[in-house]
Amino acid sequence: MSAKPIIRRPGEGRQVRLAGHPMTCLVTGNDTRHTSMFEWMIPPGFSTGLHVHRVQEETFYVLEGECDWQVGNERVRATPGTYLFLPPGVPHNIGNSSDKIARVLMTVSPPGHERYFEELAEIVARGGAADPAEIAKLRARYDTDQLSALRS
Repeated sequence: MSAKPIIRRPGEGRQVRLAGHPMTCLVTGNDTRHTSMFEWMIPPGFSTGLHVHRVQEETFYVLEGECDWQVGNERVRATPGTYLFLPPGVPHNIGNSSDKIARVLMTVSPPGHERYFEELAEIVARGGAADPAEIAKLRARYDTDQLSALRS
């Protein structure tokens, strides 16, 4: 962990590509003990699948575009300015059923989820449908119980 302030200017920050679109790591476990933050470009048709975290807390804030979220039993049409906090134990799905990219700020606490995104990007970059068993094993290592399939 770094003991110095982190300043990221536009275009800075380590990127991983998920389904061909960038996710920028703004703050990671290398920088802080408490949270990580990402700028996520969610492509049309993408869905995380319904899942739940045992320990992690997540927040999402829509900057551009629209998302379709499922939070427990509630469906949320998230437009710019929509904020979501998810404590551990709440089943949720983050998806984009529109025809435009959605730009979202996301935090995950505690930090370290950037390693999950890096490994997921490698799997998705292989092309074709992701193997559900491989995704389930990956997610289990990163505090995520998968309840329905990822769609990239």
